Amino acid sequence: MLTRSLVCILNLTVFLLPLSGTALPEHDEAVLIGYFGPNDPNHPEGGDIWCAASLAIAQANQAGGFDGRPFRLVTGWSENPWGSGVKALTRMAYQDRVWAMIGGIDGPSTHLAEQVVAKARLPLLSGANADRTANLANVTWMFSSLPGHHLQASALVDAMAPRLKDDRFVLVSAVDHDSHILTDELNKCFKKRQLQPTYHFEFRSNRSVYSELATRILDAKVKAVVLAAPMLDSAQLTVDLRRRGFDGLLFGGACLSRQGYLKVAGDAAEGAIFPLLYLSSQKAAPFEEAFFERSGRQANDLAAHTYDTVNLLIEAICQAGLDRQRIRDHISNLSPWQGVTGPIRWDRQGSNSRPTRMGTIKNGQVTPL
Repeated sequence: MLTRSLVCILNLTVFLLPLSGTALPEHDEAVLIGYFGPNDPNHPEGGDIWCAASLAIAQANQAGGFDGRPFRLVTGWSENPWGSGVKALTRMAYQDRVWAMIGGIDGPSTHLAEQVVAKARLPLLSGANADRTANLANVTWMFSSLPGHHLQASALVDAMAPRLKDDRFVLVSAVDHDSHILTDELNKCFKKRQLQPTYHFEFRSNRSVYSELATRILDAKVKAVVLAAPMLDSAQLTVDLRRRGFDGLLFGGACLSRQGYLKVAGDAAEGAIFPLLYLSSQKAAPFEEAFFERSGRQANDLAAHTYDTVNLLIEAICQAGLDRQRIRDHISNLSPWQGVTGPIRWDRQGSNSRPTRMGTIKNGQVTPL
């Protein structure tokens, strides 16, 4: 789907000329920022991201906004992003004339937004995209603050190697886009480390497959399992494996650090090892308190990176003024920028190059490994 041509987008915008980097007419009431994602705090995938983005905007406005004018998020989304989501992006870029865009909520939706902003010459920042191929397209308007799957996979395999030695292990991966990209990066790192899964099981997200997968893994008689799957799939597989008696090592993606995983997996999550993209700290305490007050939930890595992303953008706008090209340049020049997640340091493709540390579950809590 991600190789789809730009024809669908061009057909929607053929009557509109690309906007130059020069300043656009000022909006009278607010400084508009596009947000490509669901604006529902209870959305299962994008709720925390929305809460973090809206929190950062509210705090910026409490601090005075931009020369006394408030920032405002203009939202657009579709549960079928490649369908009506294109229209929402085009509307924000050309009709609402936002100064920058925040989004999407995962790799595929960020890819879509990237194609629109490349034509509109509009800065795009994502706090939830770990798919580096979005940045490798060399769209200079695109920035991803979440460390990419290539960094996560490298750290994960480095942690696996001394623990596995010559033990047999199995790779279990879902077929959704982000899991597929993580799996590709893991296989590259396995090859470099001269590791080879005994088996590689692929599956489509479906509750009925978990028991069958657990049976196949147990029959393989391996010492470790590597999960490259969405959060709820990973949690249910963890439960089924431990319930069936698997007592080996369990490795997985960054989603294993999130409260949603721990809520479902419970005691079965104990000892799981994963890339740790965000950890509570004294510096992050004010953010975490404000986020909990706003959402009723603890902040996860996606929320924290989105919060940092919006704050970095606001700082760039305040320095650059209302000019898309200057805003993009200031986003680039602010690197390295320090946030609640740590440093955001852009590489040449606009992806955060911060090294990834590892975490585990100890006594039911996320802790550094």
